[in-house]
Amino acid sequence: MTVRRSVRVRAFAKINLTLRVLGVRPDQYHELRTTFQSIALHDTLTFTAAPGRFRIECDDAACPSDRTNLIWQAAERMCRAASRGGAPRDVVVRVAKRIPTQAGLGGGSSDAASTLRALDALWRVRMSRERMRSIASEVGADVPFFLEGGTALGLERGDLLFPLLDAPASWVVLAIPDFGVSTSEAYGWLDRDRKTVSLRRRQAEVSAGNDLQAVVSRRHPEIRRLIDALTRRGASNAALSGSGSAVFGLFGSRAAAASAARALASPTRRMVVTRTLDRMKYATLARIV
Repeated sequence: MTVRRSVRVRAFAKINLTLRVLGVRPDQYHELRTTFQSIALHDTLTFTAAPGRFRIECDDAACPSDRTNLIWQAAERMCRAASRGGAPRDVVVRVAKRIPTQAGLGGGSSDAASTLRALDALWRVRMSRERMRSIASEVGADVPFFLEGGTALGLERGDLLFPLLDAPASWVVLAIPDFGVSTSEAYGWLDRDRKTVSLRRRQAEVSAGNDLQAVVSRRHPEIRRLIDALTRRGASNAALSGSGSAVFGLFGSRAAAASAARALASPTRRMVVTRTLDRMKYATLARIV
């Protein structure tokens, strides 16, 4: 049998069609009810067997190459699960980065899920789906979603997943400001605001599909302006994705999406036109090659 020396995989981004933060759990994570949706924007990861230490090489300087990268953490857990020792080695990971960091698009988590799948193939582990989901949950709360894709309901920390009927196909405009938003900071803002903001104001903000949207917008008013602009341009749904900073708008046609993206173009933000991916398309495009 020929041993594979290199594998390549696409790591797709997500948006949160809805995100409800129900409270703080005893383990200090937040109790969530969120609807994940895969989109076609993706990183490309190539894993090559090579003697020496485990290395991450990325074409984006903002991408860490040490143990803070979820790719490394996923590799460590896969290494232990495959009885290869605690520290991964003899692999170089090259990342063509297209999903921005601190944007609420799940780039780090998607890279981690792709790492589990790629090393399973490279090392011929043949891990069960249940075991891989368990490892994914250890790496990060939304990592398990990226093993499946499509449209899914996420409960508890977001890692208890229920596949939903795929949402209608849509073109997606992403408006990505030139600043990021820390996930931990965004949830901290929400916790503090819920202690101090009046009940009446909180009830008014619940109309938004994302409970983090109001608190992030108060610190970064551009978020609200982008959502309003996408809505005026005809988006059927426009909202903050995750904790941001990316804002998405859903459109019925590529032409309408491209027109909105051109209208919102600015030196201070990146505009991306992409599309949603259903579960079957996701499985096809995310396969290991």
